[in-house]
Amino acid sequence: MKHSTDRILTTHAGSLPRPADLLALAEREGPKAFDAPAAAIQLRADVAGVVKKQVELGIDVIDDGEYGKPSFVSYINERLGGYELDTAAGPRNQWATSREGLSFPEFYAQTHAASRHAHMVCTGPITYKGQARLKRDIDNFKAALDGVKVEEAFMPAISPSNIEDWQRNAFYKTQEEYVFAIAEAMREEYRTIVDAGLLVQIDDPRLVTYYIIHPEASVADCRKWAEIRVAAPNHALRDIAPEKIRFHTCYGINMGPRIHDMELKDIVDIILKIRAGAYSFEAANPRHEHEWKVWKDVKLTDGKILIPGVISHSTVLVEHPELVAQRIVRFADVVGRENVIAGSDCGFATFAGSKEVHPSIVWAKFKALADGARIASKELWG
Repeated sequence: MKHSTDRILTTHAGSLPRPADLLALAEREGPKAFDAPAAAIQLRADVAGVVKKQVELGIDVIDDGEYGKPSFVSYINERLGGYELDTAAGPRNQWATSREGLSFPEFYAQTHAASRHAHMVCTGPITYKGQARLKRDIDNFKAALDGVKVEEAFMPAISPSNIEDWQRNAFYKTQEEYVFAIAEAMREEYRTIVDAGLLVQIDDPRLVTYYIIHPEASVADCRKWAEIRVAAPNHALRDIAPEKIRFHTCYGINMGPRIHDMELKDIVDIILKIRAGAYSFEAANPRHEHEWKVWKDVKLTDGKILIPGVISHSTVLVEHPELVAQRIVRFADVVGRENVIAGSDCGFATFAGSKEVHPSIVWAKFKALADGARIASKELWG
């Protein structure tokens, strides 16, 4: 994994806005949207387009926008065996009973409707069956990378704890046994991505969002819960070099008051136990921008990289490049310029049809990210 050796590198958290044709196809055909030959050709062309877009905007470490997935987590419905459709589960709204929902019930009733995505239930031993779709996504991405100049390329993959939350357990005796079984199955996805010459990014919003969703749990309870949910991905990543792994966590809410987001200081030591070479986290939105100071008291292991969000998915305001540069320099001053890659707080279309941030605004934010990194590089390197 490259460090910012002579300038600040730029990246983002993964999900990007899909073109209208891709959205229409996914909505019409569902999980099998890209299985037909014509649809497969369209998907490959759109992946090439989003790769080109990132490069044009000055992003150094890029991905495929997660274009082959209906969302950053529900894609797993088609990739794990041992599950059946959870017919007992109706629409789910985890925010209604969350700390946030209880504090702002009127707001969340208006803005966070119940999820109608299909959920699965585990009824047998978990296996990995997603090889064909994973190969399709890797092949499309690598074809798009051919002939373009990037510093590195990554592919996101969901963490075991988020699958544990998304797909109910009705087979394993304990939740710990269940989450480790998921981890063992997902090991194949993680390894395949790295073996293809890409960095793997483990997406794990639940690690810090668990506190918001469970108002009955104390910080100590959440830390105890999180220890196991860090051990599980480490089990899955055990034979992958840490420098091939990025870890991303965030808070699950985009637009919202967010007064109950877990404090970074209460979980940072557990986050850093993940076997990763780089850690991506929220640092640009008004709820978390002050937390750059936490890193003054945290010892970052030699060789590790921070990917703080310096642009945010939680506002449609486009950050001024000078502000982006200031945010970058703060982190560089604390952990060293070579250990900082400028990123985004979260993905900009974690579900394919997300309309919270218009694509034109996303691309403007990416330009601000690249422009801000150039300003910061000039200040830091002269």
